[in-house]
Amino acid sequence: MGEADCQGRSSLSTATSLIWGIQQGQAESWERFVDIYSLMVYGWCRRAGLRPADASDVLQDIFARVAEKIAQFRKDQPGSSFRGWLWRVAQNKIRDFFRAAGPELPAVGGTDAHQRLESVAEPQSSEPLREESKTGIWTGAVRRALSLIQAEFEPKTWQAFWRTAVEEAKPADVAEELGMSPGAVRQAKYKVLRRLRLELGDLPGPSPTEQKR
Repeated sequence: MGEADCQGRSSLSTATSLIWGIQQGQAESWERFVDIYSLMVYGWCRRAGLRPADASDVLQDIFARVAEKIAQFRKDQPGSSFRGWLWRVAQNKIRDFFRAAGPELPAVGGTDAHQRLESVAEPQSSEPLREESKTGIWTGAVRRALSLIQAEFEPKTWQAFWRTAVEEAKPADVAEELGMSPGAVRQAKYKVLRRLRLELGDLPGPSPTEQKR
C-alpha cells in the first residue's frame, strides 16, 4: 500500500481501525491484534508473578475475554483508551487466576501476587512512543506495529518520523539532513503517529499541538 493510500485510510478514522475490524468479526483484524499485543500482554502476566506456563494459559483467557467484550468498548468518553481497557481486562483475569490458585501457589520469587500485579501500572500516556520511553512496557507492541506499517510510507517520510519521534532529533536538523522543510518533517511525524495509533487501536490521532512539535 502506498503513502497516498495510507493517508486515505487514516482519514477514515475509526471506520478502519483495528478495534472496528474486530468488532465487525474480521479475522484479519483479530490476527493483527494478536500479533501486535501477545508479547506485551504475556509480559504483564509475567510481571504480575505468573510462571511461564501459567502466563500462557492466562494470556489465552485474556484474549478470549477480549473477543467476548470488545463490542462494548467505545472510544467516545474522555480519557478512554483501548490500551487502558485491555489492561483492565488483563488485570481482572490475572486476579481470577490467583484467586482460583489459592495461597498454595505463590508468585515467582515469593512476592505477594497483589503487590506484583499493582506494580504493573496501567498505561496512561496518549503517546505510545512517549509511554515506551518512560516505562518500556510498550516496546513490543509499538515496535511490532511500526514494522507492520513501515511499508505504507515513502522512505523519506519514514526517516523524518523516525529521526524526530524515536531519536528525538529537532525538526530543523532533520529537515536539513533530508532536504525537506521543517513543516514537512513535522507533517511526516504526524502522519506516521496517526497511522500507528490506528494500528494500535487508539484514536483519535495526535492533537494540533503534537502535530506542530
